[in-house]
Amino acid sequence: MKFYDCSTAPSPRRARIALAEKGLLDDIEVIEINLRNKEQITPEFTTINPYRTVPVLELDDGRRITSSTGIFHYLEAARPDPPLIGRSPAEKGLVTDLEWRVELEGFSPIGECLRNTAKGMIGRALTGKYDYEQIPELGARGRLRCERFLQDFDDLVGERRFLAGDNFTIADITALVAIDFAKWIKIELPKDATNAQRWYTEVSSRPSADC
Repeated sequence: MKFYDCSTAPSPRRARIALAEKGLLDDIEVIEINLRNKEQITPEFTTINPYRTVPVLELDDGRRITSSTGIFHYLEAARPDPPLIGRSPAEKGLVTDLEWRVELEGFSPIGECLRNTAKGMIGRALTGKYDYEQIPELGARGRLRCERFLQDFDDLVGERRFLAGDNFTIADITALVAIDFAKWIKIELPKDATNAQRWYTEVSSRPSADC
């Protein structure tokens, strides 16, 4: 398999952490795509992923998975242990529901803020094959949504060890990457968020978090 990556970008980091948790990262050819130099929109990369985004996981038969979510589910089916999306039907539903909630209310608003305010993203306010102009109001809204997500995150964690219970899952992966991503727009977890800070200390100390 091949993994098309960008070591500085949050989206491929989600997939990279999952690959590391499954013990597969060292066995896969990793190809770095420099987003700062816009390698993702070159004709060469467009033949690999017409959506012009990373990550991309290329399977042994040449088929390609072009989203972190797709990669999560492929890895879970291909290598069930350790489980990252739960074992029972109920666990799988709850983990997937939590991961979706974190992506919708945390990860996506940060991207909305950054892409609509950063000078380097003028004319590229959305990822993908088409160019879109920035909308400053969306940047402001994204910042507000991110602030509210981090304010509420302490309650989302509660007293559980991980977001979905006793086991580390894709919900924790997306939340960890979102919280680190929020630092790009100078927003951090509240210092008095006891549950969230305890959770963050543990998940960010896992070896996979540094991959």
